Amino acid sequence: MLVGAFKDIEGGFTLSNITTLVDEPYLTAYKNSIEISLVTALLGGLLGLLIAYSMIRDGTPGWLRSAFTTFSGVAANFAGIPLAFAFIATLGTIGIVTQFMTEQLGVNPYDHGFSLFTKTGIELAYLYFQIPLMILVIAPAIDGLKREWREAAANLGATPLQFWRYVGVPVLMPSLLGAMILLFGNSFAAYATAYGLTSGGVSLVPITIGFFLSGDVLSNPHLGQALAFGMFVVLGVMMLLYVPLQRRASRWAR
Repeated sequence: MLVGAFKDIEGGFTLSNITTLVDEPYLTAYKNSIEISLVTALLGGLLGLLIAYSMIRDGTPGWLRSAFTTFSGVAANFAGIPLAFAFIATLGTIGIVTQFMTEQLGVNPYDHGFSLFTKTGIELAYLYFQIPLMILVIAPAIDGLKREWREAAANLGATPLQFWRYVGVPVLMPSLLGAMILLFGNSFAAYATAYGLTSGGVSLVPITIGFFLSGDVLSNPHLGQALAFGMFVVLGVMMLLYVPLQRRASRWAR
């Protein structure tokens, strides 16, 4: 991929594939992919953290954690065309409610910017596997929060908010940052779910690469390799941002 990104159709060396990435429609594809990845990583990370803590905290029945863990293991791997079809089938049922709201209340949800076949719809579908993945990743880190720390903080007069501000969040921060990077990469490279929902109607980098490599619409595998190279650059930038933040967050543990 690295070599092919700098080759032309005749096999010679060229930089045109790389310079083309900042032109349209490829720049929009990167913007859309990064936006969807950031939104699903942040929302999926936050919701997954809250759900994981709720099922692990003291007083929660043990069977509830087993149920959530089992479901998360299945849902985190349920993606692609089956997930897209499941959302389309569900939306068909919601269409009955939408019709009722339009006729009786004069309000159509689709008039307010929501559609399953847009970026918002893709983000909603991605959250289906992003949240369970976050639960699986962050649950062991939450287990590392010792009960004695909370009791010691309470004995010293700390409120629950102070405990989380000065103890809980600093301890979890390295794991949270790592999980966010994982969720970002998981969404950034996803292909089949978005393609199944929109049939390529939303410009994303993995879908554009598929067009070039399949040759059904476009035939320039070297530009497809350059697009993939650009994806690695984006992920590399994310890692460069992660490393200093992770070091800063891990100081507390030392």
